[in-house]
Amino acid sequence: MGLCTLEKRGKLFILTLTGDDEHRLNPTRIDSIRSALNRIRSDPTSHSGSVLITTAHGKFFSNGYDLAWAGSSPDKIRLMSSKLRDLVADLISFPMPTIAAVTGHACAAGLIFALSHDYIVMRKDRGFLYMSEMDIGLKMPACFIAVISCKIGDATVRREVMLRAEKLTAEQAVERRIVAAAYESAAETLKGAVELGERLGKRGWDGEVYSENRKGLYKEILDKLGADETTDDVNKVAVVSSKL
Repeated sequence: MGLCTLEKRGKLFILTLTGDDEHRLNPTRIDSIRSALNRIRSDPTSHSGSVLITTAHGKFFSNGYDLAWAGSSPDKIRLMSSKLRDLVADLISFPMPTIAAVTGHACAAGLIFALSHDYIVMRKDRGFLYMSEMDIGLKMPACFIAVISCKIGDATVRREVMLRAEKLTAEQAVERRIVAAAYESAAETLKGAVELGERLGKRGWDGEVYSENRKGLYKEILDKLGADETTDDVNKVAVVSSKL
């Protein structure tokens, strides 16, 4: 089994990050996700009324960048950042509604990945949303801040997420309007995502129109994706990697 699978259920495309690891975002995993997205784009039946659902096996949706893989190499850090920014651009321009079914922890770059979807649904019994940068001593890049600013409407909640590094449960995230719905288990969360996807798919929206409207709505995010603000401080990266 590879790093992710792609299943088609009618007009729904379900992309699953496989395995019981932390689903950290290194170039190989990001390339695997982007390859699946490209397969969906090339499907001639996906141009209208389709919906993408992204989910994951195990206790993590994604625990962020694979800093252990990057080690103390600035070149690897820059490559990882570039790949993630490309993935965010793919999702913002994707020609259909997108849902992240978060069945475990979504942290740092993993939370940015989830927030890059149009909707998040989440399980109640395990997992939290967590921007860990304050706690591990890393500056947030401009594209992360743009995603959070566009996707979390309340300034007080943005402060909680970015400057207090709060770990939000599903129910707390629903209260703060980050998450659309919370469910009792992983299976119920995926079921809820499928039901939402089916409701959205029934609208029969044109995928290219949906993409263009989303790109206009989130122009601030797209404008920040060209800037690479990853650190070249070898010692800082090494210290962070040692905490993993």
